This record gives sequence, structure tokens and C-alpha cells, in this order.
Amino acid sequence: MTLKERLDAYERLMRLDKPIGILLLLWPTLWALWLSAPGAIRLDVLLIFVLGTALMRSAGCIINDFADREFDPHVERTRDRPLASGLVSLREAFVLTGVLLLLAFALVLQLNRLAVYLSFFAVAITVIYPFLKRVFVFPQAGLGIAFSFGVPMAYAAQKGALPAAAWVLMLATFFWIIAYDTEYAMVDRNDDIKLGVHSSAILLGRRDIAAVMTCHALFIGILGAFGAWQRLGAPYYGGLLVAAGLAVYQYRLIQDRGRDGCFRAFLHNNWMGAAVFAGILFARMIEPYIVVMPAR
Repeated sequence: MTLKERLDAYERLMRLDKPIGILLLLWPTLWALWLSAPGAIRLDVLLIFVLGTALMRSAGCIINDFADREFDPHVERTRDRPLASGLVSLREAFVLTGVLLLLAFALVLQLNRLAVYLSFFAVAITVIYPFLKRVFVFPQAGLGIAFSFGVPMAYAAQKGALPAAAWVLMLATFFWIIAYDTEYAMVDRNDDIKLGVHSSAILLGRRDIAAVMTCHALFIGILGAFGAWQRLGAPYYGGLLVAAGLAVYQYRLIQDRGRDGCFRAFLHNNWMGAAVFAGILFARMIEPYIVVMPAR
């Protein structure tokens, strides 16, 4: 194998050729960074979280492929992954994972002590999640925690504390992740049943679509209440309105449970994350111009 081919295999092992996972992990972190900032966002903190998100997602993908190395060759969507096809050895995968985690930890060390402490839990759930599908009927809950944990990390980094707002925002994010990862699980449902592994799509059965839309509704509803609580402006609600419209569009994509439609719906969540972020960004930009009338 040439150096170029080996680097290409590493790129695919880390899913750098498919950045949707980085984006879905990054959007809630960006929401939290902007919402928790006492003023302007510090560029160094922003860069640490953006790079750390990419590193942790890449490490998580390798751990996931290690956990699924016996299953992936039998699944249509995953049979060509580098570990499943033998392009990358287990030793190479372990070394690459270690390098990625060390780089991520080096970034976290630039933050405060609370953020460093939280990072140990983040690594633990990243390692544990890929194995949940063997023993837990609802493994998407593990991903919900893992992919929403950037929210308390962001609050900890900027406030040195974990206010109630951090946990409410994390809860909203958790429901969004359950929604889109169930759409993803619907793509692989038939293969997962044959292999004997668990997923929310299998657990929910014919209630899968109702569950996806309920989680989307909870996500939007909690964010709406969060905005009222935090006194965010009209642009924030404009972003939520767009996100709600996008959720309705996803219903059209998944209503016949086709593999292509479900996968398109999963990918489409990137735009939901972007819509919420745009609302937060513009709401924070106009904050200095909003005057809250004092109580009489």
C-alpha cells in the first residue's frame, strides 16, 4: 500500500471524508459557547472546541469500527470500512486513536479545571457508547449523552460552573440526537436484526416515526422555553421556526421508512443545527439594543 493509499484509509477510518458527524457534534457546542459567553466569544476557546470536536469524533469513529469489526463486513453500508475490509490493522487503529485522544486532551488542558474534569467523562462515554448496542436495547441514549456533552463542557469552560441553563440546553440537545440517530438506525434496521444487535429503530418498531417526530417536538419545545427563560430575542425564535419547518420536511422523508429517505433525513439535521445556531447568533448580536422594561 502506498503512502497516499494509507493516508486515504486513515482519513476514511476517521470519517474525515464524511464530516456530517463532526457538524452534528459541533452545532450544540457552538450553541452553548455563544449562549454561555459573558461577552464576545474568545477566539482561543472557540478554536479549542472546534478542533477538539473534530478530534473526539474521529477517535469515536475508530472506536466504533473496532467495536463493530465483526459486524461491519455483513452490513451493506459498512462492509468497505477500512477495518472491516482489512485496509487498516487493529494496531494502527489503536495507535491512531491514542494520538487523537492525546491531542484532544492537550487542548482541554488549556481550559479551566472543571472543563478538564468533565473531559474524563466525555472520553469514557466515547469509549463505552459503541459497545452499548450489544447489551442495551436503546443504545441511542448513549450517543445522546456523548453528542450533547459539549454543552456542559462549553459552559464549564466559559463560566467555571454548570448553571441550570447548561443542563436544560443539554436535555433539548439529547432529544434532537435521539431523533436523528433513530433515523440513522432506521437505515440499518434489517441488517441489525439479522446480526442480533440493538437499536432504537428495532425497539420502537412501527412507532419509530412517531418517536422521531415527538423527539423533534420536545427539542423545539424545550428550546422555546429556554429562550423565554433566557430572554433571547426574536431572531432566536426565527431560527427555531425554521428548524421546526425542517423537522416537518424530515417527516416527509421518513414516512415510508425507505433507506434512502431515512438517510437523507439524518443528513438533513445539519441544517436544523445550523438554523438554531443562526437564531442564537443573531439574537446575541442584537442584545445590546434590546431594552427590558423594569417591573413597575
